[in-house]
Amino acid sequence: MGKMTITPEQLQLSGHKFRTELLQMPVHAMQETLQYMTLRRGIRYAESVGELTGNIELGPYSETRIDNDGMNIKGRTLYTFLGSVVKKFSPNSVVKSIYDAAITKGENLKNVDIALRVLSYLTAKLGGNLQSHIWDAVRDDDGTTSVDLFNGFDTITTSEIKATTPTISTTIGNLFEFTEAITANNAVDQLKAFCEKASELLVDSGQQVKLFCSPAIYRAYLKDYQSTVGAIPYNTEYKKTVVEGFENVSFVPLYNKANSPYIHLSTQGNMLVGVNQEGEEENITIEKHEAFVLQFIATMFFGVQFESISPERLLVGKLKTA
Repeated sequence: MGKMTITPEQLQLSGHKFRTELLQMPVHAMQETLQYMTLRRGIRYAESVGELTGNIELGPYSETRIDNDGMNIKGRTLYTFLGSVVKKFSPNSVVKSIYDAAITKGENLKNVDIALRVLSYLTAKLGGNLQSHIWDAVRDDDGTTSVDLFNGFDTITTSEIKATTPTISTTIGNLFEFTEAITANNAVDQLKAFCEKASELLVDSGQQVKLFCSPAIYRAYLKDYQSTVGAIPYNTEYKKTVVEGFENVSFVPLYNKANSPYIHLSTQGNMLVGVNQEGEEENITIEKHEAFVLQFIATMFFGVQFESISPERLLVGKLKTA
């Protein structure tokens, strides 16, 4: 089989031809996390989100009674930040790894297939790194990596708790503070107590609710639950994907939650992830400025936000460290 050679021109052509697909690749690479959240497309820098609040009731017929209570919108803003990267890479090394894998699978690839796979590989890496910091990212205008691009869910949570007038607190009812660390000896009781503090409109309204936590917390829950059921083969019959007593509250253990100071109880619709993928500012290009080395240049928008932080939509658990 002859040697496969990819030219900068072929990569540039693929970048232009498959621009839309390539810009979607980082999103596809985040599906491990995004499958539990809601993706908002077409967000360029900022979009107002939030909820309408207020009340209206039907009472006994009256020609004089007028309800003057106002309806309000609790606004929040989903910010997406424009990020960029200029990455030098050797096309030969990337092509070799992809091409060798294709040969092993018996695929007969053409140059255009390899060119697209090279670009797909690089753009998927962007998405994987964004996913890794979807909770702990802290916006830093002078930063250089994914963790500096936007404010993650944990960062937003901390800013709401520490605000001059806190908007996440035990008084409001959207914060629960654990008094002891969650371990394999107490995880079941601890997490049941946490869910019991949630608003009835969050956990008892019949909707599906997600408990975002670290894999360690989930493993502790399974171990504690196993000790409760004793010799019963819990791995086949009692491996819990929901919190005991809350059949609509599903565990979502995520690797990117591993060192989080919080657990979050919310719905998929409340966890917003914003991208654009529509404007001219976003692009995938390949340029050559040196012999044997190319530059992969990408720009894209990304950001996250809670649609609402009201107790009816969110309960944050502040973890106690051991």
